[in-house]
Amino acid sequence: MRNLQKLAAGALEEVLAGAALHQVLPRRLQQLNTPGERGALQDIVYGSLRQLGRLDAWLAALLERPMTDPQLGWLLRVALFQLAYTRAPAHAVVHNAVTAAGQGWRRGLANAVLRNFQRRRAELEKIADEQPSARWSHPDWWIAKVQTEHPAHWQDILEASLLHPPFTLRVNGRHGDVASYLRRLNEAGLPARQTGEDAVTLDKAVPVHNLPGFEQGDVSVQDAGAQWAACLLDAQPGERVLDACAAPGGKTGHILERADVMLTALDVDAARLARVQENLDRLRLQATLVEGDAAEPEAWWDGKRFDRILADVPCSASGVVRRNPDIKWLRRPDDIAQFAAQQAVMLERLWPLLAVGGTLLYATCSIFNQENDGQVKAFLARHGQDAERCPLPETLSDGSLLPDAEHDGFFYALLRKT
Repeated sequence: MRNLQKLAAGALEEVLAGAALHQVLPRRLQQLNTPGERGALQDIVYGSLRQLGRLDAWLAALLERPMTDPQLGWLLRVALFQLAYTRAPAHAVVHNAVTAAGQGWRRGLANAVLRNFQRRRAELEKIADEQPSARWSHPDWWIAKVQTEHPAHWQDILEASLLHPPFTLRVNGRHGDVASYLRRLNEAGLPARQTGEDAVTLDKAVPVHNLPGFEQGDVSVQDAGAQWAACLLDAQPGERVLDACAAPGGKTGHILERADVMLTALDVDAARLARVQENLDRLRLQATLVEGDAAEPEAWWDGKRFDRILADVPCSASGVVRRNPDIKWLRRPDDIAQFAAQQAVMLERLWPLLAVGGTLLYATCSIFNQENDGQVKAFLARHGQDAERCPLPETLSDGSLLPDAEHDGFFYALLRKT
């Protein structure tokens, strides 16, 4: 456990210095020998980042003066997370953290902080609840923005962002239906329920190689909210379809599972595009993969217009922070406007690629208006002569899918070229 604590503390320190979690964590996981250790480290790091605001408040209240040793500070946050949110034996958590702290005053401070946390737990919970950034474990500016833009749902949104994300699969309709796959899961001792047209959510996450038929392409891991994209795009057999910003390929695969289309999967990152190919190979599906920038189609477009375009644009990812908990601590308020400007350019550059009568599905995994409905309304104001907004199902009447226990947060708008 001591090694896990030190590895987790080092990962947190790197991330909060500005490094992306998806780059930091794999290096740490490689230092461990067993799947159990790797799973435990991942849970500690993700959980600590989800609850970081609360951990910060607790640590500040337990210290008589500001921490002068950053590494010890991260180690103590990890140990506080374990004491509060895991089933690890408290005596083992404290012992290993004290040992990992080193000698002299560091050892004594670690012991005092963690013992006091156990004694003062109720008092510390109250202290944290009185601080918004600790109560909701999000930056103050983020909390204020969610309150302003979602006054009726802001608490639910923030609460959902602290949950462990659901483990949801997409059933490949070419290989079977949801009902039959639920039976297969039940036979394998993996309880699950249907949570979407093609979606099943397991009661508990498992390694993908434990899933019946995963290697054969029978299912893929994909959030239920993300599965709306292919359904709303509703590509028909024989159509030309562009999946812009396609990596890692979840939506690409879903589109092809639903219909025989001529699909071009575009992404600016060659390494991420390779992941699209890996996913397609597993699903035994084919698409034309193109390395290119959606904002610069003149460099890759063949001049033939598409019947459908999925514009799953880069965004703040504010709707998926429980899966990417580093995002809420690394984002800055000005980032939202920068993403919105990038999205506007992509929409303008992709629109000429769409055939008259065709539809473009604008999609983000954001909950912020400037990237979502505000972006779409601005586009329609510029394109009143050749664009109209299509109605969505009642569940998505305004395009917003706010995060909850069943799915992450997304936004969709379907635009038809008139």
